[in-house]
Order: sequence, then C-alpha cells, then structure tokens
Amino acid sequence: MSYPGVEFDEITRAAVFPPDYRNPTPKDRYHLVVIGGGTAGLITAIGAAGLGAKVALVECERMGGDCLNVGCVPSKALLEYSRVHPDHSFDAAFAYMRSVRAGIAPHDSVSRYSELGVDVFLGRGQFATDGSVHVGKAVLRARRVVIATGAKADVPPIPGLVDADPLTNDTVFDLVKRPASLAILGGGVIGCELAMVFARLGTEVHIFEGEARLLPLELPAAGAAVADAMRALGVAVHAGAFVQSVQPGAPHVVDNGSTRVAVESILVALGRRPNTNNLGLDQVGVSVDDRGFIVTDAKLRTNNKHIYAAGDCTAALQLTHHADAQARVAVQNALFAPTASTQGLITPRVTYTRPEVASVGASASSLTTEGRAFDTYRVEFSELDRGRAEVDGSGFAELYTSKGKDEILGATIVGHDAGEQIAAVVLLMTNGLGLSAAGKSVFAYPTRAEFLKRMANEYNRTRLSPAIAKLFDLWLRVFN
Repeated sequence: MSYPGVEFDEITRAAVFPPDYRNPTPKDRYHLVVIGGGTAGLITAIGAAGLGAKVALVECERMGGDCLNVGCVPSKALLEYSRVHPDHSFDAAFAYMRSVRAGIAPHDSVSRYSELGVDVFLGRGQFATDGSVHVGKAVLRARRVVIATGAKADVPPIPGLVDADPLTNDTVFDLVKRPASLAILGGGVIGCELAMVFARLGTEVHIFEGEARLLPLELPAAGAAVADAMRALGVAVHAGAFVQSVQPGAPHVVDNGSTRVAVESILVALGRRPNTNNLGLDQVGVSVDDRGFIVTDAKLRTNNKHIYAAGDCTAALQLTHHADAQARVAVQNALFAPTASTQGLITPRVTYTRPEVASVGASASSLTTEGRAFDTYRVEFSELDRGRAEVDGSGFAELYTSKGKDEILGATIVGHDAGEQIAAVVLLMTNGLGLSAAGKSVFAYPTRAEFLKRMANEYNRTRLSPAIAKLFDLWLRVFN
C-alpha cells in the first residue's frame, strides 16, 4: 500500500520488529529477564547489560513501546509540524511524523540492543510455575525478572462505541487520509494535543470532556487557557457532560445528553489500562489491583521476591521520563542490594498544546483538600520585559510553598515554553532548595525564566517582619 511516508514506516518496522529476525538460543541462566521493550524495559535491559549482567529482553509487538511508535514521538512531531506549517497539509504532516519516527527507531532497534549484549526475543513472554519465562519454545531462566509491559488505550463500554470502530493512540498515527470531521472523547493530555493537531490540519474537531473543563487534573486557569486556544482554532469544546452513547454509521453520531454531533471518525482518549493479561502472573503469585496494574512497593518489588515491575504497568505516572526513572531503580534493586527507591521522585508533567501546560508536585486544590497551609506566588509572563517584547508573551507561572517557609510544594506554568521553564523548578525541588536559592542566582535579562527571580524577591519581602523592618529603618536614619 502506498501512502505519504510509507518508506519511513518500512524503516521503522525493520528496526523495531524485523520480519526476518530469529530469536537467539537462550543462555542456561540470565541475571535478568526483562518482559517489555518500551521505555522502562529498554532502560532496564541496557542499564543491566552495561554493568556486565547477562540480560534477555522480550517484546511481543514493537521495540520502543508506545513512546516511539504511538505516543511521544509521533504526537510531538505532528504538533510541531502543524504549528510551523499550518497549511492544512495532512499528507506532508504525517510524512514528516513518519520520517521523525524512522530517524529515532535505530536507537531502540533490535540490532542495537543485540550489539550491546542483550539477547532479544521477539514474541509473547509468559511465566511458568517455576518462575521461568517462555517465549514460544524458548525457556528463559533468570535470577530476577522485571515486568515492563506498559499500558494501552482503554475503550469504555459506551453503548455503540465499539461498533463505530474508534481510533485510539494505537491506531491514529496509521491514518493515511485526513478525516473531514473528528470527535475526540476525553479532554486530557492526549485528547487536547491531538485536537490541536487535527484542527490545524483542517479537520472539523469536537472534543468531549465529562468534567467541567479541559485538563481536569491541572489548574483551572490552565485548562481555560487551552480551551480558549482550542476555540481560536475552531475546535468545538463540549465539557461538563459525559458521552452517553454513540450511534455508529456514516456518519457516527456522538451524544452527551445535551449535544449530538455527527462526525466521520471518533478518537478515544479516556485513560489507559495495563498490559498484564496473558502473562501468567497467577503462575508466579504476582498481585494486581482491581484495574489490573501490578502492585509494587517503592523499591518496585512485587509480592514475588524474584520479580520486579516498572513503567506504565504499575499504574504510576504514565510518563516516559517517569518510566525511565523507575527503570534505574529496578536495575539497582534487581541486580544488587535493594537500596534504591521511587519514593520522593519529583516528576513533572507537560501537555504540549499551545500554550503548553507544565506542572510538578502539589496543586492548590490538592493542598487545600489535605488541609495544608501554603503561600502562593504568581507571575504573569506579560509582566516580564521579555514577555512584553514577545509576540506571544502570554501565560503565567504559579508556585506554592509551605506557609511561611522556603519549601516549594508544587508549581504550574502555562505558556509556549512551559515544558522548558518547569525544569528549573524541578531542579530546586529535587535538591531541597527553595525560592531563596533562586534569589541568589543571576538570571539572564530579558528572559521568561526571570519569573523565578520575581517570586524569590516576593518571598524575601515576606521575611521582612515588622520588627526587622523597624531595625532596618533605624539603621538607615542613624547612619545616613
């Protein structure tokens, strides 16, 4: 089949699941067997092999997992292309996305991992009662096993939805023709990002969110900013009522109780479910919760002392960089003394819409719910000289500290570079530094990063108690 970028898809497939590949002969025993070739599995395997361990990696679909194939890489490529080239060229945008994916695929390829000493087995891995992992006829025995099988899109039991053959993130990047109209169910990160992509490419987009606003897990002002940007692109935002039914057909009719919309295609972005079925977890006594996510402690140990789990299958944050961080903990604990922990990890979240929304730590609502007293610092980017000089100087940064203390609890940033700006806050929080540390730093002028300097100055003013202020005033009057 010929379509825009087909040659790049062929490169990607040859790298991540080569059709002519033959599994190696298993070693008698491995130090570590890793099930799953997504971010958590790849980092675990390559990290352990780099330390000299004998490692086997099992993957049943595509090396690189969601991030490379159906997640971060294709979605961000489409977001960037459609932003820079808002010419409604679906073919060019999807060809560009496929070229980017093909360019990154060798990094996650079967050949690269094999060359680095990992025995790669393509096929479905299943546990036997003796703890070994079977891949077809191959039997893999190991001192420790790490499960990193990830998660996939959840399609809820909305009447008529399955019969409408909806798209998910697993299939939307395989499109070879632009849908004239699209209903997106779910106003979270995936739904909002793809709504912007398709609106820029000329599709009539309707986004449905059951909660009162888009990005319901983020600051209300953040969701409002993204909703305004959506509407400016022509996206119809339907928030505050859950979709009740879908009438499949040509077109499909989506009904949320107050609005009925006829569309050519439907995209479901309503959460994730773990890839933990058919692993034989019951054979080795590994427990899962009521949603199927593997239960681990902070050291990523399951209730089987020989088996660890990392990444999206553990119901932790469904983020590539969090899976990466977990993998490093898994390598340490599976191969050596279990001294590493995920407890206390400071992990940021970014929605790559325009504006971007980046957050880390606690939110104002969560702190209020917990009954924890806090101070709020807020800077509008338009107040900064760089923001005044920019064509798009909109957005804001909001940060929370413990009441009367120099302890950062969380922050949210909204703006075209929010994902970059949040890094400084993450660095401060990870190292136990507060706003006073930012106040000691010299920031380039004019930059948007000066928001931290502004907040630090405001914090320092709060330290000037009435008594200290009187002493300072006396000093000035006596010596001047």
